[in-house]
Parts: sequence; C-alpha cells; structure tokens
Amino acid sequence: MNTTVKHNEERLLKVLLAPVISEKATFVSEKNEQVIFLVMPDATKPEIRAAVEFLFKVQVESVQVANRIGKQKRSGKFNGRRNHTKRAFVCLKPGQEINFSEEAK
Repeated sequence: MNTTVKHNEERLLKVLLAPVISEKATFVSEKNEQVIFLVMPDATKPEIRAAVEFLFKVQVESVQVANRIGKQKRSGKFNGRRNHTKRAFVCLKPGQEINFSEEAK
C-alpha cells in the first residue's frame, strides 16, 4: 500500500511527540520489530506513517494506534484526571531499524 498523498512538512514535524521508552516498548520492539511513539490526539494513520518515513528515513509496513484514557487522580478533596494520550505502534519493514541512542548523538 503506497500512498501518494502529499502531507504538509510542518504538520509532519509536529505529529510525533516522543518515542515511548519503557520495558513494554522494548519488549514489543524486539519481538515484533515495532516502535512506539506518543502522537498528537488528532493524528491519523497516514500522517503518522508519513512522519516516521520523513523524519527517520525508514520504510513503514503498518501503523496501529491506541487511545489511552488518562487516569483519575485525586489531590486532597479535589478530583482530577491526567491528560488522554494516543500511542502509535509503527511496524517497520524487514531490515529497517530506528536506533534512538544513535539519533541523540
């Protein structure tokens, strides 16, 4: 599936907020060759795909997204909620890799 839709480069730079670096994310990346990103709540799958390909110069096979509801929190007598987040599980084509330790240098 090759999309020929042109995306605004300025928008693509804002779609990905941060990579998720956790024990679960590391396990998923080793097992399924996926990378997990926090993305903007209004980001679409084609935008996420284009942003990863544009920023990291890799080929993306598929994108799955998960909306996470913010936890209920309480501070004294006041109830509150953390912000809702959206995560993108980006599956890379075989042989492709994103190494965040090299990108930071």
